[in-house]
Amino acid sequence: MRPQDVRDLTDDEIQERIRELKEEQFRLRLRSSTMQLENPKILTQIRRDIARMKTILRERELARQS
Repeated sequence: MRPQDVRDLTDDEIQERIRELKEEQFRLRLRSSTMQLENPKILTQIRRDIARMKTILRERELARQS
């Protein structure tokens, strides 16, 4: 997900998307421990998407404080 796409979402939508990605990340980690994933890079991609969304939420929080 591109940063601009995330910035177009509301805070609540971002929080919901983070929850969904964390659940998916958990399922993929579980599956990777029991068998090989088709695309192991997807775990890295999900982790980065979560970090990107958290960063944008933090930017908004700091902007509101100033």
